[in-house]
Amino acid sequence: MSRTLIVIGLSIVAAGLLWPWVTRIGLGRLPGDIVIERENFRLYFPITTGILISVVLSTILWLPQRFAESPLPARS
Repeated sequence: MSRTLIVIGLSIVAAGLLWPWVTRIGLGRLPGDIVIERENFRLYFPITTGILISVVLSTILWLPQRFAESPLPARS
């Protein structure tokens, strides 16, 4: 339980530190991200950005497992 909380906390800190860089490359204003701006109120719900980040991270975490499971070709 404590390890999980530490990982979640570090992930939030990392996301906060990386957010200014991520917005410079265009993530955060993709089509599908919901932004509602009113007087004294701003709601930002990054649906497309979240999906894109999820796909990229899932692929990065899946690739090492995929290659670790595949046997090496036999040499003749």
